[in-house]
Amino acid sequence: MKSRDDSSRTILVVDDEESIRFLYREELEDEGYRVITAADGEEALRKLRKDGPDLVTLDIRMPGMDGIEVLHRIREMDKKIPVIMSTAYGEYRHDFNVWASDAYVIKTANLDELKAHIKRLLGDDD
Repeated sequence: MKSRDDSSRTILVVDDEESIRFLYREELEDEGYRVITAADGEEALRKLRKDGPDLVTLDIRMPGMDGIEVLHRIREMDKKIPVIMSTAYGEYRHDFNVWASDAYVIKTANLDELKAHIKRLLGDDD
């Protein structure tokens, strides 16, 4: 558990895989963050408007509206909110559309890289 109180920091986790949403929620809540989740792009945009998270982690491949389209819509709504794109597929790293995000991570069970990006983007790195 972090020594600083980050309970005011809210992270929106957007992923169509329930197991990923659960893993991210557990790990990030252990770091002291408030975590809300969305299973698809439409739900993510609703929660973004309703809950005003401080940061979004966003899966690229989702049914319906994919993560790249969601990213563009988020940028239309709020250009300043940090967005971390996450995917199991490395080929997106060179996709120009992904460059509008603030960070890009490959999904693994080890969330150290993701947590480091979150801390850096929220200004929580010591």
